[in-house]
Amino acid sequence: MNTRNNTAAPMLETMPPEAQLMQLVGGSFISQATYVAAKLGLADLMKEKPQTIEELAKETETHERSLYRVLRTLASVGAFREVEPKVFANTPVSETIRTDVPGSLRDMAIWMGEEPHWRVYGEMLHSVKTGKVAWEQVHGTEVFPYLFEQNRELGEIFNRAMTSFSHVTIPAILEAYDFSGAKTVADIAGGYGHLLAAVLRKNQHLKGVLFDMPIVLEGAPALLEKEAVSERVEIVAGDFFTEIPVKADVYLLKHIIHDWDDERSVKILQNIAATMNEGGKALILETVISAGNEPHFGKILDLEMMVSPGGIERTEEEYSEILAQSGLKLSRIIPTKSPLSIVEAIRAV
Repeated sequence: MNTRNNTAAPMLETMPPEAQLMQLVGGSFISQATYVAAKLGLADLMKEKPQTIEELAKETETHERSLYRVLRTLASVGAFREVEPKVFANTPVSETIRTDVPGSLRDMAIWMGEEPHWRVYGEMLHSVKTGKVAWEQVHGTEVFPYLFEQNRELGEIFNRAMTSFSHVTIPAILEAYDFSGAKTVADIAGGYGHLLAAVLRKNQHLKGVLFDMPIVLEGAPALLEKEAVSERVEIVAGDFFTEIPVKADVYLLKHIIHDWDDERSVKILQNIAATMNEGGKALILETVISAGNEPHFGKILDLEMMVSPGGIERTEEEYSEILAQSGLKLSRIIPTKSPLSIVEAIRAV
């Protein structure tokens, strides 16, 4: 999956300007329709054969005509296909929201459309006017305390969504980076350890450290045991803004630095620089924003960072700046066959 380039922009350019604008304005309806399809499991119901709208409405306990209108709209943009009047089948796009396919993005589609998340987008203007986070405007607290303390059910949906995205990006990261020169790899804020487990499985000589908040690490032992790497992993709980008491040759930070503003990102990176082994490397696994008008998935994701956690998707220059403030320096940027690049950093001195 390579979303660094987006074909939507060239397709829009073939339309009259008024049609282009209406297509953009209507994007919110397509997003919610995709959420409805994912939430109801429609793609799963069509995995064996096309289904009539009557059958689909009965299986999902929904209003038949309303469900038809949603599917008709999704079919018009390539998600699902109406093969006969009121009979629908999957397309390669809708196959990605089946629960039983490798790299399923169903949980991501559900996370994006859940009401507490969706409501935050309606306050984007607040973020643009004030520079403040819309999530706090809507929910009265920062996103991560809300997800992991106040609304654990939504937090689980978020975790599953991030895991599903990891299944897309992890193989590309493993293909792009050579870990053979390292002995210990630390996954910082690594959740249950999906990325770390994949790195250890491919590199049998490595030992690993999984670092995260205690509440997040609750699910880690079962995952590491399932992946048959638990004997090579040390689990360390802590707060990366305070201290990262982990010695390693390589530090992994996947979708971590983009969650935070410059000040807090620098603090995390300073804490890594303070404990990094001689010759160690920090790998920041994020989108790297391209210059100019080129379509880029990171430019869309950056709006999520703006309204939800208050973080930033950065350019190469911006990564160089925050690394310099952290006692590190940019070594190189390695693209992958996924939306993420590997921003490799080493000690500045």
